Amino acid sequence: MSRIVVLGLLLGLAAASALFALGVGAAPVGFADAVAVAFGEGEPAQRAVVLGIRLPRVLLALLVGGALAAAGAVFQALLRNPLADPYVLGVSSGAALGAVGMMVFGAGAFAVGVEAGALAGALVAMVVVLRVALAAGRTLDTRVLLLAGVVVGAFFNAVILLLLTMEADAETFRSAVFWTMGSLARADLAEIAGLALFLGPCLLALGLLSRPLDLVAAGEETAGYLGVPVHRIKLAGYLVASLAVAVSVSVAGVIGFVGLIVPHAVRMLWGADHRLLLPASVLAGGAFLVLADTAARTVAAPAELPTGVVTALIGVPLFAVLLVRSSK
Repeated sequence: MSRIVVLGLLLGLAAASALFALGVGAAPVGFADAVAVAFGEGEPAQRAVVLGIRLPRVLLALLVGGALAAAGAVFQALLRNPLADPYVLGVSSGAALGAVGMMVFGAGAFAVGVEAGALAGALVAMVVVLRVALAAGRTLDTRVLLLAGVVVGAFFNAVILLLLTMEADAETFRSAVFWTMGSLARADLAEIAGLALFLGPCLLALGLLSRPLDLVAAGEETAGYLGVPVHRIKLAGYLVASLAVAVSVSVAGVIGFVGLIVPHAVRMLWGADHRLLLPASVLAGGAFLVLADTAARTVAAPAELPTGVVTALIGVPLFAVLLVRSSK
């Protein structure tokens, strides 16, 4: 199956997922109403539900899901580890520490304070992990990078528990735990526009690394013989993918398994060529997160489940199936 056909099918899947999500929800606004709103018709209440609540969540899910899946594919190539995901290098722990710190010390009264703290924490985690890895050797050994991410993440998680134990009241504790489980409930169109302006260049840059990533994934020594600047490719891939994850986590919280299972599924179906794997992961990851978020806001309606919980409930058995099939 050609690359154009595969991407066309996945684009259709993402579009169908988005249309499905617009027509499903706790409010009595169905597909016909959503279509009417799309053509500028419909009652004011229906327009408020579709354009003010469902559409922002769909757009945010497409962006965040695509970014996490692409980052997962890049980390799996750089680390040559099929279990690598966007959070393996400590970015999520740094973001969680920043967000929890803002909540505990009062700035969490404003949503932008929590998001700014999460982004700052994620960036700090990136810098610390990179500095530790480079201190061990200028060649950016991927094994050292992986171990540095695990250690830094564990340290940040310990600080989070310390803050929640010693400083947080019951409401702050609940808010912090809910944030760490991931949610798209606070989706806002202005924020989504800014996110798209940032993630667009990040995903384009990762796409430009497709061919070098194929060679690095096959072996650094071989890639070096073929003229690939391995150190610069690893550094660029780490920085760009981590920035995409940091911004996504700051907006949506920690949403797991998207960056782990989506690249695996795409790789099993259509191969490991990153010229197809990266754009296919973006489309499939966006569609997956749209459907997961739709389930999160409808399964227990009028209550809402954290989106990260739903992706885990779906992702764990799905990953087990993929693991068994790949081993066979």
